[in-house]
Amino acid sequence: MAKPIRKRGTLKENLPTLKRLLKLIFTSHPVILLMAFVGIIVNAAAGVWGSLFLQRLFDDYITPLVKSSNPNFIHLIHALLIMCGIYLLGVLAATLYTQLMAVLAQKIQLSLRKEMFAHMQTLAISYFDRNNFGDLMSRYTNDIDALLQMIMQSFPQFVSALFNIVFVTAGMLYLSPFLTIVSFVIFAISIVFLNFLSKRSSKYFNQQQETIGALDAQIEEILNGQKVVKVFSHEKQVEDQFNKLNDDWAEASGKANGYATMLFPFMGNLGTILYVLIAIIGGFLTLKGYSALTLGTIAAFLQLSRSFSRPIAQISQQLNNIILALAGGKRIFELLDAQPEVDNGTVDLVRVTHQNGQLIETTDSRHDEWAWKDGSKFVPLQGKVDFQHVDFGYFKDKTILHDVNLKVKPGQKVALVGPTGAGKTTITSMLNRFYEIDQGKITYDGINIQRIKKEALRRSLGIVLQQTNLFTGTVMENIRYGRLDATDDEVITAAKLANADSFIQELPYGYQTMITGDGSDLSQGQRQMLSIARAALADPPVMILDEATSSIDTQTERKVQGAMDNLMKGRTSFVIAHRLSTIFNSDLIVVVEDGKIIEQGSHEELIAQRGKYFQLYTGALTLE
Repeated sequence: MAKPIRKRGTLKENLPTLKRLLKLIFTSHPVILLMAFVGIIVNAAAGVWGSLFLQRLFDDYITPLVKSSNPNFIHLIHALLIMCGIYLLGVLAATLYTQLMAVLAQKIQLSLRKEMFAHMQTLAISYFDRNNFGDLMSRYTNDIDALLQMIMQSFPQFVSALFNIVFVTAGMLYLSPFLTIVSFVIFAISIVFLNFLSKRSSKYFNQQQETIGALDAQIEEILNGQKVVKVFSHEKQVEDQFNKLNDDWAEASGKANGYATMLFPFMGNLGTILYVLIAIIGGFLTLKGYSALTLGTIAAFLQLSRSFSRPIAQISQQLNNIILALAGGKRIFELLDAQPEVDNGTVDLVRVTHQNGQLIETTDSRHDEWAWKDGSKFVPLQGKVDFQHVDFGYFKDKTILHDVNLKVKPGQKVALVGPTGAGKTTITSMLNRFYEIDQGKITYDGINIQRIKKEALRRSLGIVLQQTNLFTGTVMENIRYGRLDATDDEVITAAKLANADSFIQELPYGYQTMITGDGSDLSQGQRQMLSIARAALADPPVMILDEATSSIDTQTERKVQGAMDNLMKGRTSFVIAHRLSTIFNSDLIVVVEDGKIIEQGSHEELIAQRGKYFQLYTGALTLE
């Protein structure tokens, strides 16, 4: 059930993602970032300034006081107040840049989520067919959160560490070039080891981010299909699949964190070793009378040595979060880089009225006629559909529809009949251009549908999907989704047409009753009727009902069928059903098998042919 885990690159291969993330950070809100950088620089400078001032404190104030027979502490107190002021400035600067980076992270997160969602609306249905919903949801949650942590915490600490290293190195060179060289040797050793660990942690952090996406997708699939799991008693198989994905995540996470947790203690001990070595070497040189090393110089250098190891430890700690954010950023950019749905159509759908024997475009969306607007020409929408030698395959090497030819007159009710997987739903998907045909042509009122704007084409089609999708909100809001400017009376009228009004009135708050996105408080039949009411409210010229009554009990089906028959009068309608009893009164019945139309005609004509439809009708064959 779960989507296979895709391989990810190493840290080096993630460099394009890093560059893109840095560009996002630097260009989104430059003023905030500039102020944060000022805070970082002031904080780093204050730390080094305080350490260098420590030399003067020892050599110019404390040592003379110790040797003096009549000590005066006023100057020492002044010096201590200056040092407190320096460190206070550093604290204020750190508070400033931390708050600014938090604000910047929130703004980037907000804009990035908006951009992702807006771009997602431009993607073709095929993109969602290829990607698990759980995996896509993980990009909005886990991956975005990883980026938030990087921008708010890892990035400023990383930059702060770099500035600290530069300023501390300058201070150390100023105090003692020899001791600085010793520090650099130890630092070089740490870099080698850090690079060793980061290469390995990068690999497993990428795997961790991928496996948790697959795990989310698996959980969502099972939650949505729990009834199916129970019906077929597949609890053990589902549990095994979940455990396999969970174990994969645990293995990747364990290895990633195993390498990551080695970094902090190593860097912590490195600081201690550096501190001890400098103290020993500096003390030894002082005892030997090396005049360049005073007590104040050694004290200040030891303070700087701690400041030198601290930013290296910060880098090692935040590097793992950055690697994790790179993995998440790569997945986010994959979504943003997905090719939008191409629409080269120029023909639009408009409302028109008759004036002086001519069609004139109008803004009235309720009472005037529909027409196709092709440049300055108007073509009345009649609902005439013509499939001409249509071939299609979801993949280039596998054709699903073969030489489909179908002529539908305006106002006809067309029933598509055939076993599961025959291609019935695929035929209607060609009409609304969820997918583009490979060969042939489809015309709508004589216009090639590839010339019609997809938004206009789909607005002309009322679709009741096989899978009922509701949204969290009131019953009224769910039905009004069919036409957002509909009045309450129009919503109620549409509900009555779908025979949904009676059960809605029995709900605790009627049309104002809140329902959840999965419609768990409603029966399958009730959810189906709300979906039909939504399509009825849209008042489309053409209706497509994809197995609209396949999940409704017989009694409810009778109520819905009568209402839908009235709704479909005067409209071109495509009906896909598993129950032949719902399509006997169709004007045209089309039998589909293995992607081909093998029979078409009225009920009486197909019975007389004694072919595949006759076998289905008499029970010799079934639709499953």
